[in-house]
Amino acid sequence: MILSFFTGQQYFGYGHQVQPGEPSRRSCLLTEAQADALLRKDLAKLYALYYQYGKDSVLLGALAYDCGPGVVSKSTILKKLKRGDRNIFKAYTSLCRYKGKWHKGLYNRRLTELAALYVS
Repeated sequence: MILSFFTGQQYFGYGHQVQPGEPSRRSCLLTEAQADALLRKDLAKLYALYYQYGKDSVLLGALAYDCGPGVVSKSTILKKLKRGDRNIFKAYTSLCRYKGKWHKGLYNRRLTELAALYVS
């Protein structure tokens, strides 16, 4: 079983954000399959937001899951991709701050995401 977690009573599972109208699951236990299903559902919605970017939609969706669609919509990454410029390494790996400070773990995550999801 995966214990759902809350930060300010807003998230559970693998980071699913409780939406308006959804029941609060403050003390519920999720199975790994339930948490995985929520993650896949959330990612599918985010990939759909960036469908027009073709092979880059998965990378943008993963970034939006981590940082939020608002951050992605204002990012240099999206501006570059809109122009057809796929040289996004520096812009993508610059999104590794937590509470205003650079975070090595987030940098490593960005490197892993680029290696796994960026299709040249």
